[in-house]
Amino acid sequence: MGDHGAVDPHVRDATADDVAAITDIYNQVVATSDAIWRDEPVTVADRQAWFAAQQATGMPALVAVDAGGAVVGFASFVQFRTIPGYFPSVEHTIHVADGHRGQGVGGRLLDALVERAVAMGKAVMIAGADGGNLGSIRFHERAGFREVARLPGVGRKHGRPVDLVLLQRDLPAPPDAPDGSRP
Repeated sequence: MGDHGAVDPHVRDATADDVAAITDIYNQVVATSDAIWRDEPVTVADRQAWFAAQQATGMPALVAVDAGGAVVGFASFVQFRTIPGYFPSVEHTIHVADGHRGQGVGGRLLDALVERAVAMGKAVMIAGADGGNLGSIRFHERAGFREVARLPGVGRKHGRPVDLVLLQRDLPAPPDAPDGSRP
């Protein structure tokens, strides 16, 4: 994505030691936005199960860490739907800690996810954004995503309906693919 602002976080694979920080960021997003459609915080055990599932399926779980080593964001992707015909597509999640948003952390995480998806031979990356989160929608559009669907009222947050906006980015074939094809 190019220049990501003043912060230059290091992005790496998450470890079990990062799960508590991931849980804190996740719960911060739950409490302060409509980005995660749940009203109650999750436990560390819940995020440990998520992390174990990411590892078991070979899907990435990444963290962005600041110069002091503190986790300031995390990202992952999962298979988009479970029917084999969808296997070239993944849906990603990126969450950045309060106080670190708008500083390039999300962009660095997205770049790393795209790199992983391309290396895995994925063809499409999908983002699901809360319809009222114009910042997230603009972030994705700047990163080459385009809106492909708007689903009014399909979710609930704080007892009220929320809209889902699906954005899509087509990915290039892996660089080592001899004819531009995917595995």
